[in-house]
Amino acid sequence: MHSSRSSSSTRFAPDRGLTARMVSTMFFIGLLYVVFVGVLLALLRGAWPVILLLAGGLFVAQFWFSDRIAAFSMGAHEVTPEQAPELHGAVDRLCALADMPKPRVAIADSDVPNAFATGRNRKNSLVCATTGLLRRLEPEELEGVLAHELSHVAHRDVAVMTIASFLGVLAGIITRVGLWGGFRRVGGRDSNTAVLVVLIPLISAVVYAISFLLTRLLSRYRELSADRAGALLTGRPSALAAALTKVTGEMARIPTRDLRQAEPFNAFYFAPAFSKESFGRLLSSHPTLEQRLEQLGRISAQLGRA
Repeated sequence: MHSSRSSSSTRFAPDRGLTARMVSTMFFIGLLYVVFVGVLLALLRGAWPVILLLAGGLFVAQFWFSDRIAAFSMGAHEVTPEQAPELHGAVDRLCALADMPKPRVAIADSDVPNAFATGRNRKNSLVCATTGLLRRLEPEELEGVLAHELSHVAHRDVAVMTIASFLGVLAGIITRVGLWGGFRRVGGRDSNTAVLVVLIPLISAVVYAISFLLTRLLSRYRELSADRAGALLTGRPSALAAALTKVTGEMARIPTRDLRQAEPFNAFYFAPAFSKESFGRLLSSHPTLEQRLEQLGRISAQLGRA
């Protein structure tokens, strides 16, 4: 009965705007990297085997192991229904409500109240909540957060964000190895060396900046989409709004050191973690709290009229 589910066959509200943005983001980032690798190959002709091998190897590794890498980096460890009955029970209820396969369930031992989902597809997906989140939220609020995260899995935007984010990192790695491998062959006396020293880091910086902006634009939209889909699935937008308000308020009480450790993974989290002096707020991966609450207020009014 469930063997041939498509991305729109769960009961999560479909989002054509999200699908269009995911397709266009992957197209432009793919195009950007074809051009980037092509320019590196043209500039560092002697290093082309190293560049191609590294680019291909890292991309394949990231695609197949992205869920494990992300989960490990954020401290997630899988838990059984016996170890976390409330968390598993909430995920079971939501998956039955959404008519989707149950992902693996994990807990991260962190006081930062948050949750995230990873996985390149539904079969390899994982949903994780931190101990800080589980301790602070009421059952209805927790279900709202988990519905938000499960919608990321259902819409497959987790995989797109993971791959798109990784390509920015790849730009820096390829450039470093390309420079090292290329200069070994070009030689210090070559007149092109001075040009390459300036040109390649500059190209890499431009590629990184464009990929960063593309992923940020997608990330903000996908969070609003997940709020909407989660609220419509549970029929309780007020519970999700309460969880958002509580989690955001609690962030101010978390030690700066813990927030700094969480910041690199903000694109995956339910709510962004910022240390007080962070410049990340300016280019946040998430919409503002006000934007998210305003949307949930509109959904609440619509459901009330219905």
